[in-house]
Amino acid sequence: MSARLTVPKTYKLAIGGAFPRSESGRTYEVTTSKGAFLANAAQASRKDARDAVKAARTAQAGWAKATAYNRGQVLYRVAEVLEGRKAQFVDEIVAQQGVSAASAGAQVDEAIDLWVWYAGWCDKYAQVAGNLNPVAGAYFNISAPEPTGIVAIVAPQENALLGLVSVVAPALVAGNAVVVVASERYPLSAISLAEVLATSDLPGGVVNVLTGSPAELAPWLASHADVNALDLAGAGAIDWVDLQITAADTLKRVLAPGEAVASPQRIAAFTEVKTVWHPKSLV
Repeated sequence: MSARLTVPKTYKLAIGGAFPRSESGRTYEVTTSKGAFLANAAQASRKDARDAVKAARTAQAGWAKATAYNRGQVLYRVAEVLEGRKAQFVDEIVAQQGVSAASAGAQVDEAIDLWVWYAGWCDKYAQVAGNLNPVAGAYFNISAPEPTGIVAIVAPQENALLGLVSVVAPALVAGNAVVVVASERYPLSAISLAEVLATSDLPGGVVNVLTGSPAELAPWLASHADVNALDLAGAGAIDWVDLQITAADTLKRVLAPGEAVASPQRIAAFTEVKTVWHPKSLV
């Protein structure tokens, strides 16, 4: 009997609920911490970025219309599936980053806990970010947060999973759709996370994952007129000031590079506030 051949995984992009190769046909090698070949990852192009934005725009309205409670249920389901596939993520992180299994396991545990934490905010953040404003008059004045729309994200580059979760999860809470450029060096966990999202009741296109060069992809996302906000958490190594200037041409909200600390403020950063005036009854 001949020895069984392994079936190596092909890491593609995640766009619109599907997993296409880059339209350019390009790939790049992902190596272990010691330089050994690990896998080929798709190298996304400008066209792939445009396709991802289009998919996000198509999906965003439906995600935003879901009740806050339902969004929380869907995001919690993501954490459940992550928990069930923990061993796979640990193996990928060990292979990519060269850390111990214990360290990789701790990163996955923290990512799952963080996802659960943000899922719990879905039906609570509006009470924190909104307000019944005191006014002198016979009317109510109410401020209510709404999703800003499409959020383009450059994920933190220094780790495989936790940094990705720390920027994607808060953008989803309010009803935004996401186009995220994964860590260029550690992209494999990002595509595995996209597979988790695809099997967790999250509508296709709400999260779109691009792998490749942030320096190549970020300028196109910053200038895209249908992107409403830009999170540059992982863009510290590229010319992010130019990205801010480019984003200003289309009035995007922009978060500068920095650590993505878990906070309700990170949710509010990707919301718009609608103020409603309503007359009081004179009876």
